[in-house]
Amino acid sequence: MSDTNDTTGNGQVIEDDPIAVRRAKREALIAAGRDPYGHAFAYSHHLADLAAQYEGLEDGASTSDEVQVAGRIMAKRDQGKLAFLELRDSSGDMQLFCRINALGEESFAELKDLDVGDWIGVVGTMMRTKRGQLSVAVESFELLSKSLRPLPEKFHGLADKETRYRQRYVDLVMNPEVKDTFTKRFKIVAAIRRFMEDHGYFEVETPILHPILGGANARPFVTHHNALDKDFYLRIATELHLKRLIVGGFEKVFEIGRQFRNEGMDPYHNPEFTTMEFYQAFSDLEGMMELTQGVVQAAALAACGTTQVEYQGQQVDLGGTWRRATMIELASEGAGEDVSFARTREELVAILERNGGHAEDAWGKGKLIAEIFEAVAEEKLIQPTFVTEHPLEVSPLAKKKAGEPELTERFELFICGHEYANAFGELNDPVDQAERFRKQVEAKDLGDDEAMGYDDDYVRALEYGMPPAGGCGIGIDRLVMLLTDAPSIRDVLLFPHMRDEAPAGGRSRAAAPAAVETPAPINFSKVVVEPLFEDEVDFDTFSKSDFRAVKVKECVAVPKSKKLLQFTLDDGTGADRVILSGIHAYYEPEELVGRTLIAITNLPPRKMMGVESCGMLLSAIHEEPGEDGQPEERLNLLMVDDRIPAGAKLY
Repeated sequence: MSDTNDTTGNGQVIEDDPIAVRRAKREALIAAGRDPYGHAFAYSHHLADLAAQYEGLEDGASTSDEVQVAGRIMAKRDQGKLAFLELRDSSGDMQLFCRINALGEESFAELKDLDVGDWIGVVGTMMRTKRGQLSVAVESFELLSKSLRPLPEKFHGLADKETRYRQRYVDLVMNPEVKDTFTKRFKIVAAIRRFMEDHGYFEVETPILHPILGGANARPFVTHHNALDKDFYLRIATELHLKRLIVGGFEKVFEIGRQFRNEGMDPYHNPEFTTMEFYQAFSDLEGMMELTQGVVQAAALAACGTTQVEYQGQQVDLGGTWRRATMIELASEGAGEDVSFARTREELVAILERNGGHAEDAWGKGKLIAEIFEAVAEEKLIQPTFVTEHPLEVSPLAKKKAGEPELTERFELFICGHEYANAFGELNDPVDQAERFRKQVEAKDLGDDEAMGYDDDYVRALEYGMPPAGGCGIGIDRLVMLLTDAPSIRDVLLFPHMRDEAPAGGRSRAAAPAAVETPAPINFSKVVVEPLFEDEVDFDTFSKSDFRAVKVKECVAVPKSKKLLQFTLDDGTGADRVILSGIHAYYEPEELVGRTLIAITNLPPRKMMGVESCGMLLSAIHEEPGEDGQPEERLNLLMVDDRIPAGAKLY
């Protein structure tokens, strides 16, 4: 069968449509009584094993050693009575040396009609060509699975990030380093399990559906349990159930599992992520530090063979003794002045705002100290550092520090400016815990949708008595990022969440209608817009504002901020421009990448959350009634035609 003669049933030539060509081949095989999707094939070797076994075979030498191998065709070359295929299995690649004399004319013609991407099983003997290429000399083959879609072109491969994340199966085929990343991930998780079991911990499983929001401060996913006719939350943490097991008499428990937080996405956050939480009766923060360091080092040795790693150009030493410092020490060091509870609230607010932060009216001294730490110290912690003694205000589940009730027994592990672990001296006083739950409920009533609920059963469990205990949670995804030098959490998730795919025509695959629908008319009758300014602006003043078209190269949520998005923009100058905009309530970062926006580009830089924002993006703001009938602000980012080039000036 020749590619140039393939036709559809009505005689229409389909040679220019590779998918149609392959479908025609599939139909021809079925018509001939042959199954294009094969059956089990008993291979004798992986290709990497053969490469090692026959490493010393001389150039031009042949053997009578029969092997059976199976894999995907990654390339093919036709040289008349010879054909060369590149076969790939889970271990590596190897050349197939195919001769018409060995296969026979009919079988050789069938082999030449195979496509790149097809899966085949091969029987042959080992040889090395005169040019030194180790090969399998093919004696027979069988088609195991027909590929209907062509793989991306070899020399350009699969490069688009969004396509790679969405079609991870193709990404794994075309980019071998991606498979290496996930192989390391599997080794990391396996090493962590071995380490925990070797230290006497039992791995347990706790519920994913929770009737009460608890264990952390986060916005949840909500689902409905039909049999109980009740809403449940997908868990945001495993903490409270694991500590119930400590009450019940288990001394050491851990769980590796998925958590779900209905929040934004950026290079270090994904709504669905993996953690390990572990708890040990009669332990404390010292024990948790030792165990956390051991877990990270065991993972590093399993993935990298060393505790000396490089992350995004920064050398990190995971060996030796890790630094320990209090949050107040680091905040004072970074701010260049005393940051402590001895300062007035107004003084702490001033320190925060001098360093690019913004204070909310409801924040007390503890929250302000934590915010100052984040603004001035967090990103400077490159080598592993245990940050201890967090304020009580930001640690609702941690035990108070003896003699200093405004502080808690808590640490966070920071590496390369990011948090990797969070540990507590666990609160085991049921009266204190009940009071903290009540404060969380009050915060929720005041509009904090990340506050925890009151877990009456957990308080009851503590009333039966929980021994002093240490507990810790480690972010598995971030640890894998560190040990594989991955810049984004999506690079270490096999199937990250994506917005709906928009093929040609602009509609998502999941919701593409059968016919074009007329957009529903927009009701502006209840919309309120700000009155036009009565004062005139003279032309010279207006013309000093430089309005430019900018294209969004990257957009991420600003860590620790619920409002800010950080845009990396092409403004036509050849240098990236960074602008921060408080629009996260209206847009998710990924939906803005690739858009063409309008910005004022000649404003002086303004520091926000420690980042210099160079300009302002333009939005249209109005008000309209919300669900409760009260006016709500609505915002639409000003987007223009993508045909407008970056840097185009607006008049």
